Amino acid sequence: MPGMTPRKPTRRRKAAPRWPARYVRKFTGPREDPFRTVSWVKRTARITDTGGHVVFEQKGVEVPAGWSALATDLVASRYFAGIQGTPAREGSVRDLVGRVVRAIAGFARADGLVGGPQGAKAFEADLVHLLLHQKAAFNSPVWFNVGIDRRPQASACFILGLRDRLDAILSLAQVEGRIFSKGSGAGTNFSALRGSKEPMSSGGFASGPVAFLRGLDALAGAVKSGGRTRRAAKMAILDADHPDVLEFVRCKAREEERARVLSAAGLLPPGDIAREAAVSFQNENHSVRVTDAFLEAAVRDGTWRLLPRTSAGRPETVSARALLRAAAEAAHACGDPGLHFVDTIDAWNPVPRTGPIRASNPCSEFMFLDDTACNLASINLLAFRGRDGALDVEAVSSAVEVLLIAMEALVGHASYPTPSIERNSIRLRPLGLGVTNLGALLMASGLSYDSDAGRGLAAGVFALVGGVATLASARLAARVGPFAEWRRNRAPALAVLARHGRAAHALAGGAAPVALQGAARHAWDDALALARTAGLRHAQVTCVAPTGTISFLMDADTTGIEPELALVKEKKLVGGGRLRLVTTTLPLALEQLGYDERTRRRIVSHVGRHGSAEGAPGLDAAHLPIFDTAVPATVGGRALSSAAHLLMMAAVQPFVSGAISKTVNLASDATVEDVERTFLEAWRLGLKAVAVYRDRSKVAQPLVPSTGRGREGGGRKGRHAVAPPEDSDLDGLDGLVLGRCRECGEGLVPGGTCFVCPNCGATTGCG
Repeated sequence: MPGMTPRKPTRRRKAAPRWPARYVRKFTGPREDPFRTVSWVKRTARITDTGGHVVFEQKGVEVPAGWSALATDLVASRYFAGIQGTPAREGSVRDLVGRVVRAIAGFARADGLVGGPQGAKAFEADLVHLLLHQKAAFNSPVWFNVGIDRRPQASACFILGLRDRLDAILSLAQVEGRIFSKGSGAGTNFSALRGSKEPMSSGGFASGPVAFLRGLDALAGAVKSGGRTRRAAKMAILDADHPDVLEFVRCKAREEERARVLSAAGLLPPGDIAREAAVSFQNENHSVRVTDAFLEAAVRDGTWRLLPRTSAGRPETVSARALLRAAAEAAHACGDPGLHFVDTIDAWNPVPRTGPIRASNPCSEFMFLDDTACNLASINLLAFRGRDGALDVEAVSSAVEVLLIAMEALVGHASYPTPSIERNSIRLRPLGLGVTNLGALLMASGLSYDSDAGRGLAAGVFALVGGVATLASARLAARVGPFAEWRRNRAPALAVLARHGRAAHALAGGAAPVALQGAARHAWDDALALARTAGLRHAQVTCVAPTGTISFLMDADTTGIEPELALVKEKKLVGGGRLRLVTTTLPLALEQLGYDERTRRRIVSHVGRHGSAEGAPGLDAAHLPIFDTAVPATVGGRALSSAAHLLMMAAVQPFVSGAISKTVNLASDATVEDVERTFLEAWRLGLKAVAVYRDRSKVAQPLVPSTGRGREGGGRKGRHAVAPPEDSDLDGLDGLVLGRCRECGEGLVPGGTCFVCPNCGATTGCG
């Protein structure tokens, strides 16, 4: 009309392109056999105990030539199917990978995820490529069970609901046993059980949650997880308003004191208290669910009400600050309990109309509804580092898509221990795609773990992985339909998705590499656009698992999102023997930083002799923070601060569907107040959960540095170092005195919230 300014045409974002009808190869050529892309060798896989006795041996094991001796021993001893010494025993990585991938490709084809036979063959080739070249790996139950059982248990993580009935508690024990026997872990919230001061209708008082936990822990310790070389693991959770919360908070610390007394009397074998019936709760992690209201009351020194679970009980009012202090005192003494932050978890719940999130798996990365299961897979980030030192964004994106299809295929064809877990898992289809080797990627990129640039790269990586995984879920929904509870939860699910997207857009102009920023933003935008019309196939797609054993399988230098443990590592050699070697990440970092070959050799030689980059000839002092590790290598040496761990978790959490499995390490001389501050800072940073471990707080400590006392500080002198016990004869990895493996007696190394044996692959402390 006259006098009106013409309206500018509205630019609408094009809808995200959907996948073609048939899967198209991404990593392999049209007719390429992925098994021919590696050189094959035959080796003897052998594991011996500390006395030199052979605890496992298999001759003629065929593996890719590039795989280490440790990866060879691990895959043969843990994952090969069939009775040892019989013709039915698998003898090649070809057999193992072929068995798993053929089954998954068959599931994918049957479900219409990859098209017809040609699409299934192309998908199979790409998945083989990722596994053979150690670019990705599934959780252990997939290797244990897929391709063997008609409906295999494929999930590593289970969350089990519980009602206040004796038959429900006994049923829980039975279900846990079945889960553990197939190589998985389980977590349960015990808050439904009435407190020990609440009367029973038949007279007397209830036993209370802690009494039942003691018995369930003993059962977990008796079950060999997967029938192989690691023990079962579980998570016990209690709400902060439960009448028995104080007893729950203190129960593990009391058992730790019992262990000290028994150990001092010579009645407890050091390093193996979990096998002793005299010491309870050694197979389970403990966490308390706390609300914002509770923490705010603790900060202002207000009161808190403990609420009975039956009408016959009486409420009790306590000091919120005293209860938080009790939790900090217990965690200071033994590492438990951790905290789950209820309101933060609820704010990110994509399916609140189906149910609340009340619990997690043993390592706290899978936080979801009761009676659900989650299968995991992880991407080896360092394997996607290009020749120019940058992360190959396109290749990472393609790997995410392949793995999402594979994990989706497992959901509907797996077995589940109860009808309710099967029903909920299939209706909600939660997945747990994650990464490993982040610490090595940061160091190889010349970035300090405790720096804005390091956290920027980590945030960019997780924004990309989370965005592409969510877009892949939307594309799968467009092909085969959204998860069954999508319509009911469409509004809150889209709101959570949009919140992830806003976090990705907030990366603009920050420390994240530009290429990662752009790819991540586009992925989240496309995912949201497609989800509005097609929905999502999965209620959750990502989490950060500890990846202990599978990191060794992929020959990763670091696990999960952990920093480098030490710069000098003891490597098992092909053909036998061990050699102390500087981590392969160090030369990559020095090259990235521009050091010439001669200077690189001098620095590497110095680190090999001293275990630390401090004092290395020719090394710029400004670069020292890049080589800070989780524990110091020398007396008074450098180590990352506890704050560095929290800040890294906070940088990546906004891009993760689930939560993060990671322990915040505290120095041996950290105070109870330090633990309490860590709890509160984790809450303020928006984490969903936090667990701490103070060095030397446990009798059977899995990890003890063999150096003298120093001082803490990111980029300053590390306080983690302590002197080893005088009677210790444990010569561990990287000059560290480590707890012993239950299976072969070798020293353990940390892998996220787990501890893993680099000799035989046994895992403890996680599921």
